[in-house]
Amino acid sequence: MIAYELAGTAQDNDPYDVVLLVHAGVADRRMWEPQWQPLTERHRVLRADLPGFGETPLEPGEASFAGTLREVLDQVGARRAAVVASSFGGRVALELAATSPDLVERLVLLAPDVPGAEPSADMRAFGEQEDALLEKGDVAGATELNVRTWLGPEADDAARDLLRAMQQRAFEVQLAADEWDDPPRLVWADTDVHAISARTVVVSGSHDLSGFRERAFDLAARIPGATHRELPWAGHLPNLERPAEITGLLLDVLG
Repeated sequence: MIAYELAGTAQDNDPYDVVLLVHAGVADRRMWEPQWQPLTERHRVLRADLPGFGETPLEPGEASFAGTLREVLDQVGARRAAVVASSFGGRVALELAATSPDLVERLVLLAPDVPGAEPSADMRAFGEQEDALLEKGDVAGATELNVRTWLGPEADDAARDLLRAMQQRAFEVQLAADEWDDPPRLVWADTDVHAISARTVVVSGSHDLSGFRERAFDLAARIPGATHRELPWAGHLPNLERPAEITGLLLDVLG
């Protein structure tokens, strides 16, 4: 029951079978719409909704997001992948790349979350505000808090409307599942980033929360051979803030 889209054709000189796009935790596969056509014109590209996001339902019991992505890659016959991931999706991609290094050939992480990292003061403040709003049943207020927090100053109204719709959908699905007798429980595998063999680029934004910026610098230093790019104009979701610029960056790295 995984919702995904597959389009484009792999190039003869691509060292991978597919480009996998992994969305942020405030989004779903629609966040990659600005990059979808340019990428599919040059590569075979896959984007999926993780369980509890977009059109993919949640199920009771334990779930592994990295395991879900392995299943989808297997369904489309991909033995090697270039993975582009944003925020929470970056944490999922790190687990996939560390536990299946033969599967992930290239890795692009946009403001990634990192397993085991302590939250910064501004991240804790955001979490407390979101929890307080949700405890009051103010889902609309929590949604607006996410839109204000995660989109940088370059984002336009269309980007804000899209993020609002994606976050509202995630809250709708996930809050309902929390009331089940056997609610979903996310399972994470141990992630040793030193085991990652993929060619890796880590991207951060100067307008992002400080914790994500610190994680990007630290992660790039720990993954063997990784490089780091700081974008002075960017917030947390640069592909929605300056779509054309991030599309160009991705085409450069993937090419």
